[in-house]
Amino acid sequence: MRLDDLDPTENARDFGSGGGGGGGGFGLLGLLPLLLGRGMGCGGIALIGIVALIFFGMGGGGLLNGGGGGTQTQQGQTQGAPKACDTQDELFACRVMTSTEQVWGQVFAEHGQRYRPATINFFQNSVQSACGQASSAVGPFYCPGDQGVFLDTGFFEELDKRFGAKGDFARAYVVGHEVGHHIQNLEGTSAKVSQAQGRASRTEGNKLSVLLELQADCYAGVWAKRSGRLEAGDIEEGMAAASAIGDDTLQRQGQGEVVPDSFTHGTSAQRMEWLKRGLESGDPAKCDTFAAAG
Repeated sequence: MRLDDLDPTENARDFGSGGGGGGGGFGLLGLLPLLLGRGMGCGGIALIGIVALIFFGMGGGGLLNGGGGGTQTQQGQTQGAPKACDTQDELFACRVMTSTEQVWGQVFAEHGQRYRPATINFFQNSVQSACGQASSAVGPFYCPGDQGVFLDTGFFEELDKRFGAKGDFARAYVVGHEVGHHIQNLEGTSAKVSQAQGRASRTEGNKLSVLLELQADCYAGVWAKRSGRLEAGDIEEGMAAASAIGDDTLQRQGQGEVVPDSFTHGTSAQRMEWLKRGLESGDPAKCDTFAAAG
């Protein structure tokens, strides 16, 4: 993926090792395994945001119908913290964020709206976000209270070695997926899902979570397509990553059996399908997983 000509995003912070962060919170990250009755899986990509929304009551109106809710992004560098984007992995992620800002800024402008970028927050070992305390074990996540993507770049190595998902676009896809959750937050989709989950059974709530995650996969594909920065082999790298982090694949590897009612992110086939849909269309309107589910 061609990113070397991009300046790193200015919307970045580095909390270092065991750093602080967005403040407040209800310890939701630590409670999630208990609430869901399962491990986080693939770092628990942004399911955190869904549960957090139940407590925080975030809202919005929707990208395609005049919305764009959420709180103001917390930007800038925390005083005394390490400088962000100053390692090879951080610089890569910061350039990915710049690309997402360009693409989603254009998409929002096409609908007469102004895009408010997410902040990327780097940490090591653990971090305090508005969604609570998180360790590196949960992997990358999006916290709506901070309007921020949180990333321990050590996950990139885990993605390569543990999941066998190699290549720069596999890593970029992870960041693009988290930004997809930011788009859902701005649209108000996440808030609607959290409200529906509050009325649903656990199984039905998990199904709603899957639809939210698959839409974020599709949004990652939309960004990549519209960025114009894909190179030969990138799509294959993205598909390999999507396949590696499907619920069925992770459960089969981790516990030797597959329990569909506990899926929260979608199967490998589903994740590949929706990423591909975004990559082929470049159109966020084609990412309505909820309508597709009937």
